[in-house]
Amino acid sequence: MSDSVVPDYPMQREAKCPFAPAATVRTMTREDPVGKVRIWDGSEPWFITRHADQRALLNDPRLSIEETRPGFPHMTRGRAEAAKHTPALITNTDAPEHTRLRRTVNGPFMVKRVEAMRPRIQEVFDGLIDDMLAGPKPADLVQSIGLAVPTIVITELLGVPYADHKFFQVNSSKTISHESTPEEAAAAGGALAAYLGELLQQKMAEPAGDVLSEMGARVRAGEMTASEAVHMGVAILIAGHETSASMISLGTLALLRNPDQLALLRESDDPKLVANAVEELLRYLTIVHTGIRRIASEDIELRGRTIRAGDGIIFDLSGADWDAEEFPEPEKLDLTRTARQHHAFGYGVHQCLGQSLARVELQIAYGTLYRRIPTLALAVPFEDVEFAMEGVAYGLKSLPVTW
Repeated sequence: MSDSVVPDYPMQREAKCPFAPAATVRTMTREDPVGKVRIWDGSEPWFITRHADQRALLNDPRLSIEETRPGFPHMTRGRAEAAKHTPALITNTDAPEHTRLRRTVNGPFMVKRVEAMRPRIQEVFDGLIDDMLAGPKPADLVQSIGLAVPTIVITELLGVPYADHKFFQVNSSKTISHESTPEEAAAAGGALAAYLGELLQQKMAEPAGDVLSEMGARVRAGEMTASEAVHMGVAILIAGHETSASMISLGTLALLRNPDQLALLRESDDPKLVANAVEELLRYLTIVHTGIRRIASEDIELRGRTIRAGDGIIFDLSGADWDAEEFPEPEKLDLTRTARQHHAFGYGVHQCLGQSLARVELQIAYGTLYRRIPTLALAVPFEDVEFAMEGVAYGLKSLPVTW
C-alpha cells in the first residue's frame, strides 16, 4: 500500500453527522477491511473494521495486548511512555497473567452484584433529576446528570470519597487526552496513583465493603502486589466514570435528534424495551473512537493478506458497529433493533470489565430521564453543541437543555 493512500488515524468525523464513524472508516469497512492507517509516531498498523473479522481476531491467541512489545501501536505518545513503567494489569497482559489479574477484580462487576446496586443507582439518579428541576434553566446535562451519576456510583463502589471528584476528573482527563504531552499525562497518572496508594493503605488498615478494601485484602494475602492494586484502581476509576458519562449525554442528544425513537422510551416503562434501547444506543454511538490495539505474535492470514508477527493492529469498533453486513441500515437509530452483538465494549477475553455496571446505569438513565422530564429539549441549536473528541472516548463538552 503506497504512502499516498494510507490515511491518518484517528480521523475526524463530519460535523453534520458527528455520531457516524468518519467517512474514511466507513469506506474502508466496505472496500478495504484489512487496510492500514498511519498513527502519531508514523507507523502504519493494520486497520480492521469488519464485525466478523473483529470477532475472529479478538479471540485469536496469536494476538497480544502486551504494550511493551516493539511495534505495539500505542494510542498516544504519553501512553507509549507510560507503558514502560505500568505494572501488569488486565489491560496490558495476556493469559495466564490476565486470567489471574481479572479474577482479582471480577467479583464486584459480576451481574448479580451489579443488579443489587440498581436501587441505589436509581436513588442517585432521581436525586440528581430533582436537583436539576429545582435549579435554573437551561441546565447543562453533562454536569448535572451525565458526569455526576457514574462518578457517584464508581466512587461508592471503589471506596473513593466523592468529595474528591474534581481532582480525579481533571487528572483522569489529562491522563487519557490526545492533547496531553507525555509529561502532563505522566504527572496526572502519578497524582492519581499517589492518591489511590494512600487510600489503599487506609483500606488495608480499616477495611470497608468496597473494591479497594477487597484488593487490599488480596495484597495482604499475597494474591496481588500493592502496585497492581493501585494501578487497577486508577484504571477502574477512569473507565468507570468517563464512558458512562459520555453515553448518558450523547444518548440524550441522539434521541432528541430522533424524536420518534425518544417517544418509545418516554411512553414506555417496559424494562425489556429499555434494555434493548441501551444496546442500540451503544452500537449507534460506539464512543471508544480511537480503536483498541493489539500486536501479532505470529503470522495471520486474513482476506488474502498476511499480518506478520510483530505487526500492530487497530480494531475500529465503530466500523464494526456500523458494518452494514451485520447491522442493516446502520445509520438508522432503531431502538427495536436486536443489537446486543455490538462491539461497544470490545470483544473477547479483554471485553470491558464494567459492562454490566454501564448497562444498569444506562438502563436507569434512559428509562427515567425522559419519563420524568417529558418536555426535555435542547436549549441551543444542534450545530452549537460542542463535542469533545480528544480522549479515548468521545463525548460532549456540555449539553444545554431546558423543559
